[in-house]
Amino acid sequence: MAKNASLGAAKDAKQDEFYTQLVDIEKELKYYKQHFHGKVVLCNCDDPYESNFFKYFALNFNALGLKKLIATCYNGSPIAGDELPLLFEIEESEPKKIAYKVEITEVTDVNGDGAINLSDVQYLIQNDKNVLSLLKENGDFRSKECIELLKEADIVVTNPPFSLFREYVALLMKYQKQFLIIGNQNSLTYKDIFSYIKNNELWLGCKFGDMSFRVPDYFEPRPTRYWVDETGQKWRSLGTICWYTNLDNPKRHEELVLYKHYTPEEYPQYDNYNAIEVGKVSDIPIDYDGVMGVPITFLDKYNPHQFEIIWTTDRGGDGYLDELKKPWNRYDAPVLNGKGLYKRILIRRKK
Repeated sequence: MAKNASLGAAKDAKQDEFYTQLVDIEKELKYYKQHFHGKVVLCNCDDPYESNFFKYFALNFNALGLKKLIATCYNGSPIAGDELPLLFEIEESEPKKIAYKVEITEVTDVNGDGAINLSDVQYLIQNDKNVLSLLKENGDFRSKECIELLKEADIVVTNPPFSLFREYVALLMKYQKQFLIIGNQNSLTYKDIFSYIKNNELWLGCKFGDMSFRVPDYFEPRPTRYWVDETGQKWRSLGTICWYTNLDNPKRHEELVLYKHYTPEEYPQYDNYNAIEVGKVSDIPIDYDGVMGVPITFLDKYNPHQFEIIWTTDRGGDGYLDELKKPWNRYDAPVLNGKGLYKRILIRRKK
């Protein structure tokens, strides 16, 4: 009965359990290796036994020259603590979800085969009493216990709950941490998130677009972007995924090649903004110095040395667009020839 109740609670909760593939972590992290030497890395939304973030940093601990690796497990996770009875003497009449942390300051080649692998990491966790310990609180990244670990960290790398993304980023900013995290592209135009982007306090990583995730058994089947592999593992793919970071990367310095020239016919002005419509990022004109409205996918190509971000078209009430909006129009979304358009980023070329 308790198991069924637990399962029901998991189904009722927001579906935040998306487990990132190791290959996707490796593809992104290869652009940031220079940032990690001598640093304390925190993965604070990651069960060490399930998280590929933890596995990546544990396996590359020596190659990256890490000072310390910390991972924390939230006891509300459907898979949290399943392995702990093997490591702790826990006297419970029924299985209990447990929050714990792993702290690693060195990884040695136990097998003597000349390479660090998961068996070396597993041996370390099971035999060093200082590595794995129970948390007093629930392991939520907002708990006092986890915030103390956040204060200790230099860089945070994880896939935070999508439903708590804004709150998660706000905490990172409050404690002025460097980070590399996964989020949905829909978060780009949130007022707070976009403010960070506009002020060059946060930008996009190198991967932008489709990504596949392992999901728990309680996820319901879907007609699209869902499948079950030969082992029975459920999968979901999302086409609107990107990495958010404040670590420098080479993509951020790539200039967008511009080749088209401005004409009033091809680039009409909005009915309600003193800006022109550019329907495709690739169509940004090379010779227009005024304000332009571009799709939010522009942020994947944004170079702060090439462009200035003004704001987003659907945030008219924030006071940023007074100089651009025509006061007689009541719309915040861009309107062109009487037809409302989807969100736009308002930009200007830097001369």
